[in-house]
Amino acid sequence: MRVQSLTLVAASAVLLAPTTFPDPPPAPPLPDPARILLPGAPDRVEPPRADRSGVRVGPVLRLPAVRPAPPSGVGPDSGADARPKRSGNEGPVRAADLLARVRDCDPVSRGRYRSDAGAPADIPVCGSRDAVYWKADLDIDCDGRPGDRCNGRTDPHFSPATAYTESDGRPLDAERLPYVVVPGPSGTWDPREDDVRGGSLAALVHGDRVRYAVVGDVGPSDLIGEASYAAARSLGIPADPAGGGVASDVTYIVFKDSEAEPIEDTAAAEKAGERLARKFVDGG
Repeated sequence: MRVQSLTLVAASAVLLAPTTFPDPPPAPPLPDPARILLPGAPDRVEPPRADRSGVRVGPVLRLPAVRPAPPSGVGPDSGADARPKRSGNEGPVRAADLLARVRDCDPVSRGRYRSDAGAPADIPVCGSRDAVYWKADLDIDCDGRPGDRCNGRTDPHFSPATAYTESDGRPLDAERLPYVVVPGPSGTWDPREDDVRGGSLAALVHGDRVRYAVVGDVGPSDLIGEASYAAARSLGIPADPAGGGVASDVTYIVFKDSEAEPIEDTAAAEKAGERLARKFVDGG
């Protein structure tokens, strides 16, 4: 915020005395122009101060409190929000900001992946200093601890195990834990080479939604584009393991050298994911 400094310049007048009158008493010394202040301002010079953004501003005159008249249509009963507006780097990270950050692709994979068996291999894994990312479909992973939605009856490919487990050793719960699936290590790409492992934090983007998850399972080494039942629901994607998912337009961003601990702590993952996403968007 810029603050204009006010400089008051005192003017002095010189009085010429008529010769027919006695000489007037000596005039008091003129004040130092730099010390003349507005009425009510303290007679002292304050050092410059820095505002919250770190920009240096000059001394601010402390005038008697006078409440200015509100502009037309603004007042206690107008319903207007008088609170300061937040700067652009506050609040939740927007989908548009994340998508802009991953618009360009610097491939880290040595080849490309298929979204489904029989589909063309046209999906690269891209990377930056802080993250790896790809854009694909979203197939429903219902593996792990069985529940009402994820079990052997609802999912013909159900497995009671996940590649990574909760802190107590039990398989992950796909119905409750948003997690993403990474391809198994291969000559195409080994996630471990980019500091991606079980519990790594991820941001999922679909439409205008951003949701945070962890790396929770490992899939086939030639396919990419899969996330848990809970992750799909959080993005507004149909989560039926037998016929749900979406065919395209899901962006997966996995932050390097990150970890949710314990892996099943969804609240901690959301908080840490938001912080890493903000740092990623801001380029730092």
